[in-house]
Amino acid sequence: MKQVTIQNTQPAFEIALSGEIDASNADEFFDEVIAAYNREPKDIIFLCGELEFIDSTTLGTFVKLLKHVRTDGHNMALRGLSPRLKKLFVICALDTIMEID
Repeated sequence: MKQVTIQNTQPAFEIALSGEIDASNADEFFDEVIAAYNREPKDIIFLCGELEFIDSTTLGTFVKLLKHVRTDGHNMALRGLSPRLKKLFVICALDTIMEID
């Protein structure tokens, strides 16, 4: 089960993620984030300290989100990824196209 919580909206969206995001709920995750973003486009910061699991579908969803926000001149960052999850982004070289702390 995943949980997406918008914690702060100034100056960027801070969105806390928890649980699991995978093929079964990645579209819902994308839709929730895009709905918030489209109301007021700005940078997005994902707080990932409580995120437990992602799969390849989720990696693709993050790339799709990044492309969408960059179209408007905004940026996206992931913060607090566990070493195990961060390794997935590094293996796929996604750390070269998005900010990962």
